[in-house]
Formats: sequence, C-alpha cells, structure tokens
Amino acid sequence: MSWQKLTVDLDDRSYAIHVGKGVLAEAGRLIAPLVSRRAVLVTNPIVAEHHLTTLRGALAAAGIESDVVLVPDGEAHKDWNTLYALHTRLLELGAERSTALVALGGGVVGDLAGFAAATYQRGMPLVQVPTTLLAQVDSAVGGKTAVNHPLGKNMIGAFYQPRAVLSDTGVLRTLADREYRAGIAEVIKYGAIRDVALFEWLEANVEALVDRDADAVTHAVVESCRIKAEIVAADEHESGERALLNFGHTFGHAIETAAGYGTWLHGEAVAAGMVLAARLSGLACGLQEAEADRLVALVHRAGLPANPPRLAIAEWLGAMARDKKVEGGAMRFVVLERLGRGLLRDDIASEHVVAALKGDATR
Repeated sequence: MSWQKLTVDLDDRSYAIHVGKGVLAEAGRLIAPLVSRRAVLVTNPIVAEHHLTTLRGALAAAGIESDVVLVPDGEAHKDWNTLYALHTRLLELGAERSTALVALGGGVVGDLAGFAAATYQRGMPLVQVPTTLLAQVDSAVGGKTAVNHPLGKNMIGAFYQPRAVLSDTGVLRTLADREYRAGIAEVIKYGAIRDVALFEWLEANVEALVDRDADAVTHAVVESCRIKAEIVAADEHESGERALLNFGHTFGHAIETAAGYGTWLHGEAVAAGMVLAARLSGLACGLQEAEADRLVALVHRAGLPANPPRLAIAEWLGAMARDKKVEGGAMRFVVLERLGRGLLRDDIASEHVVAALKGDATR
C-alpha cells in the first residue's frame, strides 16, 4: 500500500481520508468496518465507464452488495429535479437507513449524493470516492452538500459528514485537461489563505502538477486535505474560520450563476474570483501589489482564467447579494492581508468592491 491517511477530527464523527494510487481497488476493505453489507453507488455515465467496475468488484470482494444509480453529468444537473429523481430511485431500490450511499465522481456527484444521504430517511451512511482533482482536494472533504437554485449556487443543502473519503490519485489520469486544471485553483486557494509554504511549493512545482506528475499530485492532495481537515475540525459549520475557505468564491459563485451553471467550471470561476479578491485585498486591506501579482501569475501558469466575464456592476452585486456568506444584509469577503494570511471582512466599503470589479488600480 502506497498511500497516506489523514483524519478529520470530529469526536465520534471523525473519519479518515485515504489518499494515493490504488485506493479504489481497496475500497471494500477500507469501508467494510464502517457500513452495512449493502450500498447504492451514485455516479454519472462518464465516470462509470472508467471506474465503476473496479469499485463494485472491490465492494463485492468485501461482501458488500451494490446497486447503481446514474445521474446526468454536469453542474447544470445539480438541481432539485435530479435530487428528487435520486430519492425516487432509492425508494424503488428499497434502500434502508443503514444502506450506504457511495458517491463515485466529482463535486456534482458528491454534492448530490451527500444531500440525498443527509435527507433520505433522515440520514444514511455516506462514503465519498472523489474522481476529480477538485473533489479530492476540496469538495469531498468537510461535509458540505447542496444543490443549486437558478438564483444562487449551493443555496439548498446541509452539512453532512461522510464515514470515509477514498481519494485514488491514479483515477485522475482519465480526467479531461480542463477539468483537471480547474482543481488546481482550490490548491492555490489553500496556499493563499493559510500556508505560504504550500503557495511557494506551487510556484516551484505548478508545471509538474499540471503535467500530473504522481509525486506532485499526491503532495497537492495531501496538503490540501491536511489544511481543510484542520479547519473543518475547528469550525464544522462555518461559523468562523471555515469561511476562509471561500476565498474567491463570492465572486466565483456570481460568475457561475450569471454565466449559467456549467459554462464556467467551478475551479475556473474560483480562479478568476481569487484574482478579483486579490484586487479587493489591495484596495481594502493593503495587500502588496507584488503579492497580488504572484497570485495572478500562478493562476496563469496553472492554465486557469484570470479575467472574469464581462458583467454589469448591478449583475455582479445582485448575484453576490444572494450569496450564503451574506450576514445581516452585509456582504462578507475573504481577503488577503498577505499571502498565507486570509481574513474574513464584513466592513468593506462598497466603492472598493465596485472598483475591484471595474479593474481599477489597487493603489
């Protein structure tokens, strides 16, 4: 076995994150002590073609019977209709409260299956098996589940922790280049808000990560999960520190909503959102221009978009006003005091926000 194990420490709801090549083939052995002998696997047709046989075989070898539910691929289908259809299939299959729901896929599958697990019969065991870089470094860890609404991304959901996360870095070889690069945005985020050493490692190794070098991928996934596990353990329900994980997301979610779900991949929108957040950081809390330039340069080197779409200021502000991070009517932004040091602010002047959206100079 050549993988690493991390723990999300939540007392009696603590769980392991297994990271490394070959984890998928050991899925049955890893989760058998945690779930009943029956599972329903939720995936999409594209992921199923590559990885479903391996997962079902691993579960069968451990004595776990499995059924499969296919959901449509793409962010546009992370909605109430797809969730309802998933609930219907669980009922048709006679899934019980003890039946494990296993999410095999990226963030859309993980969010849908997670929300279904949280709500079906008031809660069933959930296992996350992320197959995209973005899901492995971010969305599969921490228990956020949701569906989108036409007026806002991830506005309907629940906090619901999995029993385990199985991140097989080997499956990333089947991921399309655009989907893969989108995941790098979340790795950049962790370095920017929390760990300057990770940011500096990215500056030295981003080309290796883009090229899917095995050691670089494993390091990026492990370090990202380590940081997220620490933050989730300290603030599970996003009442304080966990909100820092939304760096770039207030702008990014507005991009996704305004452009139409699926037009911009989530990681692409976050990348452009981080550039806007860095611009706002210079205006509102003194982030040095040289440090903002380093973030922009890293986004470019990762092959990610640094420029947001052209939206009217009123459209930007309307979308951001419906964001989950709005509290007491005030928009809250994650900004950078410096690289590696994120801050949550609810007192940023509206003129600074507008100036950042217009691309005005940071000084």
